[in-house]
Amino acid sequence: MLHVDMDAFFASVEVRRHPELAGTPVIVGGAGNRGVVTSATYEARAYGVHAAMPTARALRLCPTATVLPGDTALYAEVSRAVMALFRSVTPLVEPLSLDEAFLDVGGAGRRLGDAAEIGDYLRARVFDEQGITCSVGVAGTKFVAKLASTRAKPDGLLVVRPAEVIDFLHPLPVGALWGVGAKTEQVLLRLGLRTVGDLAHVPARTLQRALGPAAGGHLHELAWGRDPRRVVPDEPERSTGHEETFPTDVDDPAVVHRELLRLSERTAARLRAGGWLTRTVSIKVRFADFTTLTRSRTLGVPTDVGQDVYETARALFDALGLDRARIRLVGVRAERLVPAGQAPRQLELGAREHGRRDAELAADRAARRFGAGAVRPATLLHRDRDRRVR
Repeated sequence: MLHVDMDAFFASVEVRRHPELAGTPVIVGGAGNRGVVTSATYEARAYGVHAAMPTARALRLCPTATVLPGDTALYAEVSRAVMALFRSVTPLVEPLSLDEAFLDVGGAGRRLGDAAEIGDYLRARVFDEQGITCSVGVAGTKFVAKLASTRAKPDGLLVVRPAEVIDFLHPLPVGALWGVGAKTEQVLLRLGLRTVGDLAHVPARTLQRALGPAAGGHLHELAWGRDPRRVVPDEPERSTGHEETFPTDVDDPAVVHRELLRLSERTAARLRAGGWLTRTVSIKVRFADFTTLTRSRTLGVPTDVGQDVYETARALFDALGLDRARIRLVGVRAERLVPAGQAPRQLELGAREHGRRDAELAADRAARRFGAGAVRPATLLHRDRDRRVR
């Protein structure tokens, strides 16, 4: 088993696009009081910056960091290329997210060497073809392989052979085990179990009484390096989307409409980058009191056109009939995705030779060359101007 994990993926792709930022702290995420860090280079992490941290706090820790808004369509494109590379080595690839995957390379040994050699080969190919680095863990089980890739970061490879599993696992803190969240960790610490080795030497029945039959038995097995799960090739992506928390609560429908347009454009760009069409568009609206509503509508014809997504999202929002309600967050999501090559396209009588989709494809090309937002609907320029005024 291999677990391959891109190093600071979003931030690394941004540094690739902005080579002048190499070696400097870079943060990818939302700006403003409610912005959140999505990714950070290791130079920023050295200051304590990490994903899910409020951007404002990250900048207090690392004032010299460059904050970039992110480009999910570009990240999806790089991810597709990386996953295609993995599948050229083995068909048994199980992506966990855009930037990590499990690979079963048992059938590739005669062609490419042992698992460690395959791991080095993939690291070199990813760097040569994409200009970013990855870390690889090699082990007999998924669980240990993932732990090994984490230990190998950044830009490294670690092999944990069967005879080495216990020595590798038992010194680790109990929080390293899959399924141990903050609450479970507190229970284990109260029992005096601080390391995986401590937990391994507790009878399974004792753990089951403390944590429940399923959780207790599962953790006992993991503590001895036993993980029977196999690599399951990925299923098609089912949904994608974006949401935005406003810097301050808003009650102006025009502001919400502009945000829905921006989110629809980003969602459609991600659909096109991944080769998907959406059958259903949904929206999320979260109010100042954190009450949340969702609404969805199934389209007559699948689409990857931002204007189509926006028109549906706006109609869903307007149908809520809100009367200057204070809104904290809105989101747009494309659901029930189908491969673009397998869905029929609606032919319109008298339609122009080049339509909205052609314009958005051209905008995608401009974004890849000049950066996210190089081409955008004129309405969104007002949003940027409002941000500069604030």
